[in-house]
Amino acid sequence: MNDELRSVGGRPLPAGHTSLARGVPEAVPGTIHALTIGGGITVRPKDGRTIVFGRNRPEVHVCIGENDRRVSRRHGSLSFRLGHWWVDNAGRLPIRLPGARLLFDVDEPVPLTEGYTPLFVRGSNEREHLLEVHVVGATGTAPVHHGDPTQPPRTWRLTDTEKLLLVVLAQRYLLHDSHPQPLSWRQAEEHLAELRPAAGWRAKQVERRITAVRERLSASGVAGLTRDEVGEPVGNTLNHNLIRELMTSTTLVPPDLNLLDSADLA
Repeated sequence: MNDELRSVGGRPLPAGHTSLARGVPEAVPGTIHALTIGGGITVRPKDGRTIVFGRNRPEVHVCIGENDRRVSRRHGSLSFRLGHWWVDNAGRLPIRLPGARLLFDVDEPVPLTEGYTPLFVRGSNEREHLLEVHVVGATGTAPVHHGDPTQPPRTWRLTDTEKLLLVVLAQRYLLHDSHPQPLSWRQAEEHLAELRPAAGWRAKQVERRITAVRERLSASGVAGLTRDEVGEPVGNTLNHNLIRELMTSTTLVPPDLNLLDSADLA
């Protein structure tokens, strides 16, 4: 694989690397970062360079769905040409782009926009395998004051249980559906019963935990998290605003969906 990395002028990103949704280091405009739970790669732009991803680790630059045989061995690629990076599907399953757009193997490649793009491949048992991609924009990623470090967004402290409950509630947002809505309390209860039946979560318990998070963030100055602010009918507005704040602050990021594969609720 070292030879493969050198062939595309890349350097590896280790397994456990922080989500690309939280930003990337300063780099040449057009540099692409591609990352999965098993690691990834950073490559500078050059016509003809191609990054291959799929489940057969020895044959690809970025491994995705390594233990899921529904993911193709060489499922797709990221190629640089005409001044853009393009994603192409060579696998049997479609690749899902933000907005629920599906890219099939018979489709033309799709250009990637600057910034962060999550790509999903649905595997066996409805598992969602995530490939994070970040393309550095035309201005690079340098801070305005060259000697100063880039200021990260303010993230919110969550307990492990709060985070898991919120990932369950916000999964459609983390999957970048076209018009996401929070799960209802009953739907959250049903999903948690599948993930961890012994925990015995009930809808009212989930509601109390999430309400406590909203109240905590509201007291810290986050707007739109109380009934008085949004007015009646409330509907899903309070949880929608909470999820948007958690995602905008990168407190919740798409890789957190991995929690749904190995839930361990207290």
